[in-house]
Amino acid sequence: MITPLAVLVPLAIGSGVLAQNIQLAPKQYHNLPLGKIKPSGWLYDQLTVQINGLAGHEHDFYDYVAQSDWLGGDSYYSDLEEAGSYWFNGLVPNGVIMDDATIMSQTQQFMDFVFANQDSTGWIGPEVFDLSKPRYLWGRYPFLFGVMQMVEYNSSLADVVIPPIYKFVNVANSMLQNGTGFEPWTQTRWGDFVIALEWLYENYPNGNEDLLLSTMSLIQEHGVAWDEVFEDQYFPKTATENLTNPFNNVLTWHGVNMAEGLKAPAASYRYTHNQSQLDSSSQGWDLLFQYHGRPSGIFAADEYLAGLQAVRGTELCDVVETMFSGSYLYQVIGDPKFADRVERIAYNALPATLTGTMWSRQYLQQQNQVAAMNMTPDPFPTDTSYSNVFGLQPNHPCCTVNHPQGWPKFVTNAFVTTPDQASLIHLYLGPFSVATTLANGNAVNVAVDTIYPFSDTLTTTIRADAAFTYYVRIPSWVSKGTIAINGGAEEAVAPSNGLHAISVGAGTTTIILNVPPEITLESRPEGSVAVHRGPLHYAFDISRNQTVLTQNAQQPLAVDLQFLATEAWQYAIDPSTLTFHSNPPSSGTLPSPIFDSGLPPLTITATACLIEWGLAGSEFVDSPPENPECTGAPTEITLWPFGATKLRIGEFPVFKST
Repeated sequence: MITPLAVLVPLAIGSGVLAQNIQLAPKQYHNLPLGKIKPSGWLYDQLTVQINGLAGHEHDFYDYVAQSDWLGGDSYYSDLEEAGSYWFNGLVPNGVIMDDATIMSQTQQFMDFVFANQDSTGWIGPEVFDLSKPRYLWGRYPFLFGVMQMVEYNSSLADVVIPPIYKFVNVANSMLQNGTGFEPWTQTRWGDFVIALEWLYENYPNGNEDLLLSTMSLIQEHGVAWDEVFEDQYFPKTATENLTNPFNNVLTWHGVNMAEGLKAPAASYRYTHNQSQLDSSSQGWDLLFQYHGRPSGIFAADEYLAGLQAVRGTELCDVVETMFSGSYLYQVIGDPKFADRVERIAYNALPATLTGTMWSRQYLQQQNQVAAMNMTPDPFPTDTSYSNVFGLQPNHPCCTVNHPQGWPKFVTNAFVTTPDQASLIHLYLGPFSVATTLANGNAVNVAVDTIYPFSDTLTTTIRADAAFTYYVRIPSWVSKGTIAINGGAEEAVAPSNGLHAISVGAGTTTIILNVPPEITLESRPEGSVAVHRGPLHYAFDISRNQTVLTQNAQQPLAVDLQFLATEAWQYAIDPSTLTFHSNPPSSGTLPSPIFDSGLPPLTITATACLIEWGLAGSEFVDSPPENPECTGAPTEITLWPFGATKLRIGEFPVFKST
């Protein structure tokens, strides 16, 4: 067996080296405080849909996080074991970036309630409902992330919340020294605790440097050695259900643990200064997507890593946690591959696993998904046959409370600054507004007017008190991109490490950026292909009927939906015939919600033919057949952005039409 313990660089705490002299390794880029970046245009509408949907109403009726439950203390999950922390972590940025007073009031009340229930030992939140259950640390990590965001937005809260957080850190440190407080989930997710401790170290050390460094070291010591998990010799190259996990903690191959664990070595690097930890996070990222990646940007894990087959599932929690990890890894490491993938996930995998109105969500999504129903037999080795139904909580409730962090954290990480705070970087392309103050009191306002990714053009207006260098990320898929400044001639973009630099003067500067991509093909198993253009993955949107399976008694909009195909989907395509079509809205405003059938203004057509392509069960599709023969005459089909499809074929067999 491989040891689950991480190898640490000795910190020499308490042996003559003052903790105050240990500097955390700097990030390549810094995030802006919550509230400085806001969505605009279609993205603002998308966040509006989210808070008008399930995410914004869970507090009103959903058993795990409804106020009536956590105030009464009678909900198992309201005690920060999972649901309460997840909900708080996601709703804090939702409320702030959308200026939603109701949500901000709810999150403030929740935080106040948690700290009011801190016991004399320092343990935060109400005690677990089952008093015989041991105390485990990991469920508190997302709560700490929520508090960090609250303090970033309103620094006056620090005087109130930092002292009780240190009481918790003290009790956590004591528990770890005594060999308690951890179980498999705590052991896999330790990187999140380290990130929270590092935030305290940099922003509110308050003379507790030794305590913080000691706690970082202890939680990593008791945790999974992610640097070993991410070694090529140990990393699983296929679906894992028939493999023997070489680690003592079998949850290392669990999808959500993997999504969160990606950033753990990079978090460790910041206090150990061990370069190999950075290399480990980067290699783990590459291995994960090489052997389990999907054209939608995310990876396959129907509970555990699931290989490359298009019928295998991806958990919604995998989606939002990978987006957050990718943003963190970009800020620490600076490799644009992280930003490229986060943008792909946000514009494909995230909306694909939610209904357009965001009142129902899946537990698992599939690349080739010809039905959303209670499937027989179950195509998922560990999860239930109900997992791809769109509903309130199919399979497990975690994704219901955790998915709301996806969109707002995409927004809050869309711009970053250089470490000296002198330059601003537009990282994730889309419609945003930014109001911040850079170094030397340089007040800067940025407005990005675009319908990207449903267009290739972004118009950015910058107002600044003083001159500075502005950067914009040029994604790797851009072909012959151009930029024009203040009405000047177009010039070819010239990115360095993915960033194009622009000298911005005091006053107003206008930038018009064109980032046209080509249609590209991705090779998939069985000789199939996936179709991309820029950040968007394209799929055949299968028309469907809808049946309401269940309806929540307290909230009738919260329903479980069955989708069944109402047309043939067994198509092979001729990749040489792919043709892009753009039909921009005459009003300049996209439909709402944009991620639903037939609504995006971009499509790709292909010559296709029906083939023999069977089902592997009652309503889930078999692997794409290799070298299929047409059973009918060639025809033209339309492919739509993947995120707008709910039943789909995203990986196609191929044929030659001529």
